[in-house]
Amino acid sequence: MPGPTRPVAAPEGPTTRVYAPNAGNTAGPGPPALSITWREVRRTRGVGWRGGRRLPRGRSGTGRSRIVLVMELFGTVADLYERARPGYPPEIAESIRAYHGGAPASVAEVGAGTGKGTEVLARLGAPLTCVEPDALMAARLAERFPDARVEATTFERWSPPTGRVDVLACAMAWHWLDAATRNTLARRALAPGGTLAVFGHRYDYADADQQAAVRAALRSVDPTVRERPVDWFHRDVLDSGQFDDVRREVFRRELPLDKERYLALMRTFGPYLSRTPERQRRGIAALDRLVDDFGGTVVLDLRTTLVLGRADAR
Repeated sequence: MPGPTRPVAAPEGPTTRVYAPNAGNTAGPGPPALSITWREVRRTRGVGWRGGRRLPRGRSGTGRSRIVLVMELFGTVADLYERARPGYPPEIAESIRAYHGGAPASVAEVGAGTGKGTEVLARLGAPLTCVEPDALMAARLAERFPDARVEATTFERWSPPTGRVDVLACAMAWHWLDAATRNTLARRALAPGGTLAVFGHRYDYADADQQAAVRAALRSVDPTVRERPVDWFHRDVLDSGQFDDVRREVFRRELPLDKERYLALMRTFGPYLSRTPERQRRGIAALDRLVDDFGGTVVLDLRTTLVLGRADAR
């Protein structure tokens, strides 16, 4: 069993931290502790989960882009994220392989988080590079997948390998990428004929009454929260004009959760993490009461969408 990877020097630049595959058993110094608080992101109106609009451009007082600040909030709950977030259907790997026309020679994943999508992509059996901007999540990812190359940087700053990659994937993070450039950068990172694979969950409720009650409770706490359209990233990839033969596959399953698991899941979402502590407390308290009213169980209607596209020879 290979031991934890260790960070090695990265030629890509000082902002990139690389965990090389099987670099040894010494973990080395961990990533620096983050001091991200809700106060640093409270002015970030219009992030992706609010109506699908991009975060405003500009820098925070820390010198980092505001979108990176919001993304780094997830690292503060990396352990909870790994435990609470449901994984992806293993059939996604088979769909990618079939669309690609066989096993790819190389795979890159952007916005890899703690590796929920990586679990599926590892089934492709190809050398895997994972790009994750949050240092805490990248460190966790490197521990879980010692055979992968993990680069702690943003997609926009990442340099694809020479010859580019056969498959570029993104699981539940497409909305965090710059809307003006994500499709173009993805196509440029792919070898001619390469495959783009974007997938993610849509969390809904199997019971219409539960759905209505939860939405009403959350709006009473914060009326600014909005949901993106169903399968919005299918339209995003299709309308970009960067990919040929764009296809969509949908997988659905019901996921019953007890109160503890449900509230843990809700604590991992961006709208919760970027709210003030008082709104976080009120939101969780409202959901706690609702689950009791539901008899102690929430049944999610988990819709997982996979969007595939092919890079042309441009």
